Amino acid sequence: MTRPVHPSPAVLAIRGAALVLAVVALAHTLWNGVVEPGHALAFGILVTVGELARWGALPGEREPAPLGAAGALAYALLGRSGGQDTAHGVLQVVTVVVAAQLLASVPHVARGSGPGADQAARRVLAVAFAALCFQPLHHSGRSERWFGEGPYFALFLLVLLVLTALCDVVLAAATAGTSRRFGPRLRDELRALSGIGPAVGATGAVMALGVAVVGLWALPVLCVPLLLTQVSFRRYAAVRTTYRQTIASLARSTEIAGYTPHGHARRVADLATAVGRELGLPGPELTVLEYAALMHDIGQLSLVDPVADGATTALPAAEQRRIALLGGAVVRLTGVDPAVAAVVEQQADPYRDQPTSARIVRAVNAYDDLCGEGVKGSLRALEQLRLGTGHDYQPQVVEALARVLARGGLTRAGTG
Repeated sequence: MTRPVHPSPAVLAIRGAALVLAVVALAHTLWNGVVEPGHALAFGILVTVGELARWGALPGEREPAPLGAAGALAYALLGRSGGQDTAHGVLQVVTVVVAAQLLASVPHVARGSGPGADQAARRVLAVAFAALCFQPLHHSGRSERWFGEGPYFALFLLVLLVLTALCDVVLAAATAGTSRRFGPRLRDELRALSGIGPAVGATGAVMALGVAVVGLWALPVLCVPLLLTQVSFRRYAAVRTTYRQTIASLARSTEIAGYTPHGHARRVADLATAVGRELGLPGPELTVLEYAALMHDIGQLSLVDPVADGATTALPAAEQRRIALLGGAVVRLTGVDPAVAAVVEQQADPYRDQPTSARIVRAVNAYDDLCGEGVKGSLRALEQLRLGTGHDYQPQVVEALARVLARGGLTRAGTG
């Protein structure tokens, strides 16, 4: 049974701050009226279209609505239109973004695929941060006096983009759940910036600069590169999804043939990935780790007689290595990344001779095997692993596994 997850105080604070800011901005705009309604409408439509075109979450990608994010950022950084100064302020920027998100969320919510509260709160607070850094300086004339209109102004916008991205990263890490410490979550979010994030920031800044020179006609023209990038990302996501499904299907072959218990490969992969994050492995290594964990038992297909419950932990060391080498050979024949095959081959070696990914797979596989062999409870299984840290399991990996299990509850991986 899965225990209910309650939002942390940090998540509640972020949601509350975004809600208060949205209410204040809407009330202020309704009371004072919309300044330059043409610009507000144009950017509102742009953000709405971008939110309507949002995609599902991609592995390692943190921005599901790049066009909407770029449009919101451009409005926050807009100081001129067609050579004339604009007069909208921070609260109107927030109002336009909130109204666009609410309008675009209607069809998504009807399909059950709308943005979560945390994602919406992040967008509101990040855009408000960018507008707060830019709009007061523009309206007071200080940005023009300090930076002029040349390369220094572009550098100023670049610094604002970096600060806004860092602000969003901190908010994303704070709302990413409490199953891990804040440090590893922050590292994951920083790594995820290498996806479409730079394109979003660059497009937002270029939109603001383009509108400053030629007016609102720049918006549809400058949207095209980001739209093409979004289409490319969709295709890339489809290829990665197919690749992942192929590996998952291969991993299930041992279950279908009766060599391993149902769900064993998936449990080991999920828990191994969590341990890898706990140890600070970068994204590419986490992907290799997940695939190797899914396929770690594929060598058992070479056995004439299946091992009881698929638990290779009890086999002699030489037999474990033979199965691992056969599994690596099978993985190489499938065309999967050779790094995955190397981890599968090395999973049965003494931990001092293994890379970190193989150490994790070995420890997590043993943990799940021990839980399935009748060792009563996770505490007993962890005790068995700790007794083997002299030769079989790296102590740091076992302790990282213990921390992951403690935060998720000391239950068998993947069960509740």
